[in-house]
Amino acid sequence: MYKKMISLLLAITLSSILLAGCGSTGQPTGAAESVPDTAGAGAEPEEGEAENVVVDPALENEVKVTSDEPYVMSGDQTYFIEDKELNNGYKMPVLGLGTYALTVEEAENSVYHALKDGYRLIDTARAYNNEEGVGRGIQRAIEEGLVTREEIFITTKVWDTDFGNAGSAFEDSLARLGLDYVDLVLLHHVPRPNDEEAYHELEEKVEEGKIRSLGLSNIYLDNDTFDRMYEAAEIKPVLVQNENHPFFQNTEFQEYIGQYGLFIESWYPLGGRGFTQNYFNDETLLGIAQAHDKTVAQILLRWHVQAGYITIPGSSNPDHIAENYDIFNFELSEEEMQTIKEMDTGHGNFNLRQ
Repeated sequence: MYKKMISLLLAITLSSILLAGCGSTGQPTGAAESVPDTAGAGAEPEEGEAENVVVDPALENEVKVTSDEPYVMSGDQTYFIEDKELNNGYKMPVLGLGTYALTVEEAENSVYHALKDGYRLIDTARAYNNEEGVGRGIQRAIEEGLVTREEIFITTKVWDTDFGNAGSAFEDSLARLGLDYVDLVLLHHVPRPNDEEAYHELEEKVEEGKIRSLGLSNIYLDNDTFDRMYEAAEIKPVLVQNENHPFFQNTEFQEYIGQYGLFIESWYPLGGRGFTQNYFNDETLLGIAQAHDKTVAQILLRWHVQAGYITIPGSSNPDHIAENYDIFNFELSEEEMQTIKEMDTGHGNFNLRQ
């Protein structure tokens, strides 16, 4: 039985490499005409979520997780971290909801619950096949008076096989979302042969008032690629979205692009599906979590925002969505931050630094 479960989770992990978070640096086989269909992918364990007992493909053993009792938010934001001011003057929340692998229905419900809990940053992509659901969740929250459109920061992405017609691809995303404008649009992968042309097409949409900010993704200590894109850009990018977590920290690249006023946004901030238990069972992190009466997931997310990153954990579970946002009633000490900093291995679960 365990061998079958391991094989299933390994298959899920391999498929995640194609689209995880912002996606891997490699183009999926057969993606020239379309992206892999992620419909129904939300049935797999989400990042930071598992059954009571699961088999971790990385550890190949059973691991136990916390109880399924409903999570009650503290309501305390003593240690709230203010929005980041981007290099174009717009402000962006430091903690948001990622929607990779959520079905349209799951995306709608997750976005709605996130906005109800206080989230104001929502991340999606054409490649996730759920923009319509994200848009419905936003509209539902607005109609109920939970939030206004102006209070929400919405990100979507143009998939690399759409770079040849990036402008029209974005227009399709805008229509699926049911919005008049999007706060941030990323090129889903760089470098690509026509990435500069794609970026320039999106710049036209900024001029038209349909996009407020532009960004890049999946650049791993590749300063040459970043420099090329930055110099070619007439409207400068505001951030780079990368795989980023304590085992795979973007510290050096964060410092490099920080010279230009850019931030790193972390996808798969808890390590990624199939790998979260490597963190959740780590004795050092468990000790820090116990000291703060928090979960390891909350410790990891607090580390991200306290280290200067923007982060977008994903979930379809309303309790986990609430738990992930409840990280502003404590802070990590300098010693705890240093301890987590020393966990860096330089090896991501979906990418490698060159």
